Order: sequence, then structure tokens, then C-alpha cells
Amino acid sequence: MQQQQQQRRLFTAALLALVFILAAVGTTEAGKKEKPEKKAKKSDCGEWQWSVCVPTSGDCGLGTREGTRTGAECKQTTKTQKCKIPCNWKKQFGAECKYQFQAWGECDLNTALKTRTGNLKRALHNADCQKTVTISKPCGKLTKPKPQGKFYLLKAA
Repeated sequence: MQQQQQQRRLFTAALLALVFILAAVGTTEAGKKEKPEKKAKKSDCGEWQWSVCVPTSGDCGLGTREGTRTGAECKQTTKTQKCKIPCNWKKQFGAECKYQFQAWGECDLNTALKTRTGNLKRALHNADCQKTVTISKPCGKLTKPKPQGKFYLLKAA
């Protein structure tokens, strides 16, 4: 008789543990179902639109950019982000546009300039960059070719 009571208690405890586990799993699944609804609210917000990076001092280095987005249910519609403009980039083509340049061409004797072309390699933060750019610079000193003649070796006496 005692053995039957002990078995009933054990069975009841196991049954309660199973009910508790099922309730916990059901609560977890209910929590997972709520998350997609929250994502639906976030989709009301538009994409972030970023301004160009404005350096803190000078024309390169650390700076900030402003971001804005639209949406009736958005908690945050503006924010500021830190950014950096590399100092070795050609700023005349946009501080956020990186180009791969070819070798300098021959000197144009009429203009005294030499040119080279650069193809867009990378644009930071979806910057509006030209696909191809051309840059010119002065040729520098023009050297006249030396006459090819005989060389004499002088010996000291």
C-alpha cells in the first residue's frame, strides 16, 4: 500500500514537471511571435539618408555627418555619426570618392601639362561619385636631349 502511494506521488510530480515544461515552452514561443510584430513597426521608418562628412578641422581627418529618416512611428528621425575623411584621397573629386589612377601620360608641349585618368574604386556612405575622372598637372622642367657624341677621357698627369 505504501508503495502504491509512493508511486502515485512520483507520477504526480512527473506530471506536474511535464506541465511546467510545456508552459515554459509555450511562453517562449509566444515571445517569439511578438518579435515579428515589432519588426513591422520598424518598417514604417524610412532608410537613413546621410550628409557628407564634415571634418572637425581642416579638409580631412575626423568629423561628423548628419543622418535623417522619415516615418510616423519612428522614435529617432535624426542622428549624428562620427566619420573620417582619409587625408590621402584626392579631395577635388569629392572627399568620399576613392579613385585608382593610371600612370601619367606624356607631356603635351602645347599646354605644358600631363594628364592621367582615374576610375572609381570606392565610394564611402553611398556618396555620389563620378565613374571616371581626369587630372592634369604641369610637366615640370622640360629637358632637352643631350647630343650623342664621343666622350674623351682626360688623364691627370
